[in-house]
Amino acid sequence: MQTTKTDLSGLSEKQRQAVVSSCKRLLVLAGAGSGKTKTLLQKLIYLIEEKGVHPSNILTITFAKNSANEMLDRLIISADDTEEYAEILADKNRTAKEKNTERYFFVKKYKWIDHLTLKTFHSLCYGIIRNFGVNEFDNKFKIIGDTKAKDGEFVKYSATETAFEVIHKILIENCECTDYLLHLKKYVLDYMIDKVHIENSNRTSLVKNGKFYTTLSGTRVRSKSEQYIADWFYRHGIYFEYEPNVNFRNFDFRPDFYIPEANVYLEHISQKSHPTKGKEQQFSTANKLLVKTFEHQTKDTAQFNLALERIVKNRLPSNYRFSTALSFEEEFKSYHKEIKDFLRQTMRVIDMAKVEHISAKKIFEQSQKDQHERVRDFYKLAIPILKQYQSYCTNKSYLDFNDMITRTISLFKNHQEIADKFRGKFEYILVDEFQDVNNLQVELIQLLLTDKNQLFCVGDDWQSIYGFRGSNVDYIINFKDHFKGAETIKLSMNYRSTEHIVGASNEVIKHNKFKVDKDVCSNKKSNSKIHIYAGKNEADNIAYVLEQVKKLKEKGYAKEDILFLYRRSKMYHPYFEHFRQERVFVSGKTIHASKGLEAKAVFIIGLTEGNGGFPDIWMEDRIYQVIKASNHDILLEEERRLFYVAITRAKDDLFLITEKGNESSFLKEIPDNFTFKTSMPFKSVIEEITLCNNCHNRLDEGFAFCPYCGEKQRLDE
Repeated sequence: MQTTKTDLSGLSEKQRQAVVSSCKRLLVLAGAGSGKTKTLLQKLIYLIEEKGVHPSNILTITFAKNSANEMLDRLIISADDTEEYAEILADKNRTAKEKNTERYFFVKKYKWIDHLTLKTFHSLCYGIIRNFGVNEFDNKFKIIGDTKAKDGEFVKYSATETAFEVIHKILIENCECTDYLLHLKKYVLDYMIDKVHIENSNRTSLVKNGKFYTTLSGTRVRSKSEQYIADWFYRHGIYFEYEPNVNFRNFDFRPDFYIPEANVYLEHISQKSHPTKGKEQQFSTANKLLVKTFEHQTKDTAQFNLALERIVKNRLPSNYRFSTALSFEEEFKSYHKEIKDFLRQTMRVIDMAKVEHISAKKIFEQSQKDQHERVRDFYKLAIPILKQYQSYCTNKSYLDFNDMITRTISLFKNHQEIADKFRGKFEYILVDEFQDVNNLQVELIQLLLTDKNQLFCVGDDWQSIYGFRGSNVDYIINFKDHFKGAETIKLSMNYRSTEHIVGASNEVIKHNKFKVDKDVCSNKKSNSKIHIYAGKNEADNIAYVLEQVKKLKEKGYAKEDILFLYRRSKMYHPYFEHFRQERVFVSGKTIHASKGLEAKAVFIIGLTEGNGGFPDIWMEDRIYQVIKASNHDILLEEERRLFYVAITRAKDDLFLITEKGNESSFLKEIPDNFTFKTSMPFKSVIEEITLCNNCHNRLDEGFAFCPYCGEKQRLDE
């Protein structure tokens, strides 16, 4: 066995193999609780102490600032013989800001740590563009995000406006063009208010008098063709009345449209129209003008527009003003929520386009091939905003977090000397949480690689849960396809959870097809099985959970030892309210936010089937399928990985809370030998009856003597 100066005695054999490996492209595939971050940090120390690598030649990348700080904390603790820094971190009276300050000074104290490049992807790219990207972008750039920065490493370089504010400003400017404004309003009315893309039968209960369509003027009409006519009037500033009550002589009736300035009545004839003979006689008798349009005319919009012009415009006064000044505020004063939703969708499209590296031109071309008018109309409105947003940000020297990566990629591709500088500098590239990488991040990593430097990646495909943000689990599952000559080392010992928890998590994840097989086992023996509780309703579940929490506290568990996890935040609200009333104070997080955490006892609530439960498969709007298609099975597998992450946060006790008769399908994937199940029984549906002790006739409740035979009854039975 190879001897080293570095103490590797605390590592398992597989961890040790990973640390000392000289493979140019190595993936450490680590199961939950297997010490993957420990392995990565030990690799870093080994490179410096054993291989003599200068710290400045090592690049360590992680995904979140908190993760980077935790790594620095571990390195400082390993270097600090006084144990002063560990005491600072454990001091609950110190604020996060105070601890950040101490971290900064301790990093400066240990030069080998200070010389390391230990950053998030964004922080790395920020430094590259700021210091070397002057030929690619303004190196005095500001960072624009969804919210205004209040603290953090980028706060003093943050833009004074948010991405939403910029897009909103662009939308208002676009609406100075009447055609764009009316197109947007029509989109809002049709697809966000009336939801005309949904079958009428689903909307019947919400609509009175069969008037399904809202026109630009706010008038509700009965058909798409009538909506078109009303909108034509509105666009041309022509006042009209819809279905006015008319009686010229014999009976009341309602022609479709009346244009007072032209003194013209218009009737649109379709298959749904009532016979018009009686109406026409009334008009003839009263010497009033009735003109008709026909459904077949609407198939050619250009010809239909000409027909409306001939019918209406020629009969208006010669001095009639055909245009009306329209304003964004006036037109959308009742639709603020819908405009906000439209802008949020547009922002999502902008982010997806960057992560998937697809041009606006290609997105628009693909969108216009979609079979649905709603999707085509959305992109006609959104693509101009996307282009203008990019131009605006460039003009203002703004970069968002995805931009920092794309600009760094562009810098490396366009300026060989800058790329070579960083390829030569970073002899070793260490990447944590590799299962979370997206297309842009992998492209950046590949641009940093040469035949000489080493790539060391740590991750777990079973814990890939950020597909909705653009992460692509294929990069870790098929690592060898993306990085030629790669090797894989699997860490399969879970040091965190008991054997029942690990066994159950293994059985759940086996149902995923798209994964790397691992035989994860536990080194913690325990008699305690997983508790599955199915209450009749939420109240039952809350009562059960409160009882269990109190028992755990009696065993000596502190509040930080108990963690509540849930798929969606709203699942926790009823529990939180009851905990507050009972003065039980517990930690609650979404499962996504719990990544990297652990607790002695974990409660996973909301494990029901269907909408609002878990799994919670959301195929997303078809709008987004233009950029990246959704796949039900892939989404289900990510939900299962999310359940796996939740299960493996528990060290000793795991409680799975469901609802009787509506249990999550994930619970069925856990074999009974790992679980202890309890539930609230339903009341019997069989009516309890009383029979006479003697003649066995049926008695009403409470009878002391049988009315048939007179026998005295034994009521205590």
